[in-house]
Amino acid sequence: MAKYLLAYHGGGMPETEEEQAAVMAAWGAWMGGLGAALTDPGNPVGAATTVAADRSTSAGGGSNPVTGYGIVEADSMDAAVALVNGCPMLDGGGSVEVCETIDM
Repeated sequence: MAKYLLAYHGGGMPETEEEQAAVMAAWGAWMGGLGAALTDPGNPVGAATTVAADRSTSAGGGSNPVTGYGIVEADSMDAAVALVNGCPMLDGGGSVEVCETIDM
């Protein structure tokens, strides 16, 4: 089985405590449903700086910054993508980039 990085992009923070609780419950339910496929639940990420080839830096993480990550195991890219279908990030207006990792 291969490992896949789930790079979360976009989404928004819930405004009320009730919305926060509902979003956290949705994330918990989705992650719980992934079972053993979820090898690293990941975390949200904060501030970002991009380092270019010439070693110059720019704040902000580019045009579509990563807002969090997770790692799953799946038999194929299609299977990994299928695991993302219920991700709360999509319901919050964000997107999930699914990237196969390569063991070195």
